[in-house]
Amino acid sequence: MNTKTNHDRTCRAPKSVKGYSIKTSPDKTQIGGQVTVTINDHAIKVPLGTTILEASKSLGINIPTLCNHDDLCVAGVCRICVVEVEGQRNLQAACAFPVTSPIKVRTHSRRVRHARRHILDLMLAKHYGECYSCTRNGNCELQNLAEEYGVDFYRFGHLKEPRYTVDNSSYAVVRDMDKCILCRRCIRTCIDMQEVGVLGAINRGDKTKIATFLDKPLAEVICINCGQCINRCPTAALKAKDPTDEVWAAIDDPTKHVVIQTAPSPRAAIAECFGVEPGTALTFEMNTALKRCGFNKVFDTNFTADLTIIEEGTELILRLYKALVKKDPGVAETIPQFTSCSPGWVKFIEHFYPEFLPHVSSAKSPQQMFGALIKTYYAQQNNLDPANIVSVALMPCSAKKFECNRPEMISSGYKDVDYGLTTRELAKMIKEAGVDLLKMEKSDFDDPFGSATGSGVIFGATGGVMESALRCVIELVTGKKVENLFDHAEITPVRGFEGSRIAELTIGDVGPVPDLLKHLVPDWNWLRGVTLKLGVCHGTANAKKVLEDIRNGGPFSQCQFIEFMACPGGCLGGGGQPIPTTPEIRAARARAIYAEDRRSTIRKSHENPAILSLYKEFLTDGPCGKVSHKLLHTHYVARGKYILA
Repeated sequence: MNTKTNHDRTCRAPKSVKGYSIKTSPDKTQIGGQVTVTINDHAIKVPLGTTILEASKSLGINIPTLCNHDDLCVAGVCRICVVEVEGQRNLQAACAFPVTSPIKVRTHSRRVRHARRHILDLMLAKHYGECYSCTRNGNCELQNLAEEYGVDFYRFGHLKEPRYTVDNSSYAVVRDMDKCILCRRCIRTCIDMQEVGVLGAINRGDKTKIATFLDKPLAEVICINCGQCINRCPTAALKAKDPTDEVWAAIDDPTKHVVIQTAPSPRAAIAECFGVEPGTALTFEMNTALKRCGFNKVFDTNFTADLTIIEEGTELILRLYKALVKKDPGVAETIPQFTSCSPGWVKFIEHFYPEFLPHVSSAKSPQQMFGALIKTYYAQQNNLDPANIVSVALMPCSAKKFECNRPEMISSGYKDVDYGLTTRELAKMIKEAGVDLLKMEKSDFDDPFGSATGSGVIFGATGGVMESALRCVIELVTGKKVENLFDHAEITPVRGFEGSRIAELTIGDVGPVPDLLKHLVPDWNWLRGVTLKLGVCHGTANAKKVLEDIRNGGPFSQCQFIEFMACPGGCLGGGGQPIPTTPEIRAARARAIYAEDRRSTIRKSHENPAILSLYKEFLTDGPCGKVSHKLLHTHYVARGKYILA
């Protein structure tokens, strides 16, 4: 995903944080197509408009940055990347200096090194707190640069008392402005990348601070809890709310039965917290580590991802049947159906587009479905008092912390999911338990849910929910194997990292209605010859464009089903994933997810034997029946964009 290109006119980002690009000819042999830049006496040719920072990287020269980020537009505010440009009186910011004519640059001269050190000294003078007690200790860009540039004392003093009160109001995100270095990454992430706009800079000079509207607590504004600001903050000014102490207390309490469910994306990324290159999945090693930490049972969230496909897919079939066959105009107005498994996306539409809420599937997310089943079905199966079950969810997402605390999520009669852990927080717990994750033997998930399917695994990548749904739809409706249409059942048209895309599937011959769905529709003849149009979108800035397109009667308004994910790349780019994150890192995590899918014995949700047993034994009136509606479905709130003064 590249956010460094010009946004359309609907973007609310101020001019100072909008991306830009210089249009150049693709033919680099043309006059002016390439420019010579000499960096530290090494001359290279680069495309017109390449920044000094980018040119230096191509030579293997590392220029430090703090405000710059691969996902964000240029800001040039921190000045830590300053360099000497021959003929220029002042030092220039390498990240914001485009090469448009031949220049000579010094990136690490004495003058440059001293300037960078003084900039760091000035930042540290207003940076309250001790590194050893900081959540980003050992993974802090400011700390790393202070070490690199030999900052061994506070040249301009050091704060002894905090200037600000920590904002701990949100279920998901904690703000500590005493650790803020005013790099404005969070602002650019929230406005330019996510199109939410919760954060902005107020005041001027040394009184400048990053704040919300009217400087209100984060819980009282329109934050969607996606945590993308956390993933791009270079310090600990932003962090996820950490419940690990409460989880440890539950594990240490002999009266509590503590279970944990693990989503696919953390398994594809947690190795990064242990120094392993991105793209290494440690699914089964992590199962063993969780048992070593003291969890009584380790379950696979992919089980309820499969369940989500069945419930959400059934809901879509019912909507289409009522609209196309029963000619119900009220139902027709709720098509396209939107996915509901991304809590950041759900809160985004609640705030910004509440009029579209009837389009959102009522199916809960896999996390919340699992929580409801654990305290009902699982409790009954094992003669456990649900009051003594502590349900923990390992998720890639900070918004999941908000989701499990929504007042609607108590269908089991208890809080369905007690605590949400991020990938970073679980890595910390594993280290605290003295467990070497990389040396753990492999172990499977616990019954009665067992290992799920490859369709559940790919939920972690953008397009994964749609691909999982299509694998089921094709087989359940046509009676033919999906492998007959797509090699290895891999539906590549819905994969990729473009901001949004549309795919089409024409249904030819139809087969008999499977037993699981016979109570819903008599036959599939009404789908014969129908071309389904399916949309995929990730990142809420892209979601805004898709919703505006629907509102204006554009191509997405012709879709029947659209997958929305709040985070870039989908869940694998969630706000609880290891830091740093870049487009390359997210691509590596996606490869790990798709590789696990390909290794799976069962790769389609409707073939999961544990799912079929669940409907036979517990959800006896079938998908979208009364029992499943009580436990597995919910409703949403039209919040709007206004807040109380």
